[in-house]
Amino acid sequence: MPNSPSVDGTSGRHRKSRPFSPALLRVAVIAVTAPVAGTILFGTSAFAAEQTVAKTTAATLDPAEQQIADNLDTRIQDVRLGSTLSGVVIDADSRQAVWGHDATTALMPASNTKLGTSTAALTVLGPDHRFTTKVVYDNGTLTLVGGGDRTLTSADLTAMATTAVAGLKNAGLTTVKVVVDDSLFPAPSLATGWNDGYYPDSIAPVRALVVDGHHVTDTSLDAGQTFARILAQQGVTVTGSVTHGTAATGAVSVAEHESDPLSAIVEHMLKVSDNDIAETLLRMTALASGRPATFEDGTAVVRQVLTQYGVSLTNYEIYDGSGLSRSNRIPAQTIADILDVADDPANSATLKYIVDGLPVAGEAGSTLGPEWGRFDTADSQCAVGKVMAKTGTLTGAIALSGLTKAGDGRWKIFSFIENNSTAAPDATKDALDGLAATVNGCWA
Repeated sequence: MPNSPSVDGTSGRHRKSRPFSPALLRVAVIAVTAPVAGTILFGTSAFAAEQTVAKTTAATLDPAEQQIADNLDTRIQDVRLGSTLSGVVIDADSRQAVWGHDATTALMPASNTKLGTSTAALTVLGPDHRFTTKVVYDNGTLTLVGGGDRTLTSADLTAMATTAVAGLKNAGLTTVKVVVDDSLFPAPSLATGWNDGYYPDSIAPVRALVVDGHHVTDTSLDAGQTFARILAQQGVTVTGSVTHGTAATGAVSVAEHESDPLSAIVEHMLKVSDNDIAETLLRMTALASGRPATFEDGTAVVRQVLTQYGVSLTNYEIYDGSGLSRSNRIPAQTIADILDVADDPANSATLKYIVDGLPVAGEAGSTLGPEWGRFDTADSQCAVGKVMAKTGTLTGAIALSGLTKAGDGRWKIFSFIENNSTAAPDATKDALDGLAATVNGCWA
């Protein structure tokens, strides 16, 4: 997967540090095995409450920051943004608020939810983690065992089939049955708050086995059927239909495939806002923490990790890893706090891939690319190449959160979440792009 382009000197964003040990956090998270799902955990936020910050920082804003604050106060009145907006701008070095508007009000965040999912996955699993898909043999049956790799391709299956077929032929076997084992992920496969219309188009029911990102109701059977066809093409007779099953305890491993490292998967997931990958990461994070691979346990681990990083979970509520759930609620303050943690050099070894994975304004192939009509208005075009941000889009919810270097030469973290605007979604996105350009200072 390609590396993200640099943004206005992104490689030297800013220098700051607060003592923290990702390794210690990882141990702490894995040690937490008692059910805490459904509880809201509270931790000390990196930022004070909006009302308090406003009193203590108003007199300390530099001229460029004051201009940002004044312009944002005016521009959030834009009718395209409606009346329900949670927003905040933070100086990345000082962590002081430059501007806030209902910053602690929890709104439907859409795909900005993926920022928390990525933070938990990288912390618990580690950036170098790889997901393994296996083929095992027992008593005339090849079982394709899902390992939570949402990036598995038919080319990967072909390579595994070639290895498996060589072993079969060496043993004098030319006929097998094919079974798929996706028992790694228990039910349910659909999250609270997902509309029926979301699947299988926007997301497939979550299973531990899938090939080529296919959006079908049963991705495991689909992968097994693809595998069976490849076996047949390589001269092995597959008897009967592909069925679900569980690999026998004594089955012999005959082939396996390892995914790209998690760091690359996270970057890709954020660039294109891949819902399916996000949900797989949520479940694999739960497993690595000693919990069942469920939505409930995955979101519990996300809460635990964010709390350990010092992110406040006040008014924070999630039910999935992708942000498709219409029941999710996250304040802009919390999203900014997560980005601050990811951008902190103290956490660079673990979390830098989140910032590196943020789409760049005008970057083709990302959710901020020209093909999506982003940063292409008279107000926002000036910010092309200068803003890196995670997008979020659901019916009735548009979000944009990220980083940009402002007119004072200092990096700012921003988060804007809009709900219930009556304007056309593209118009609301244009308005949010304008707010990001305002933070950058190019739209003065």
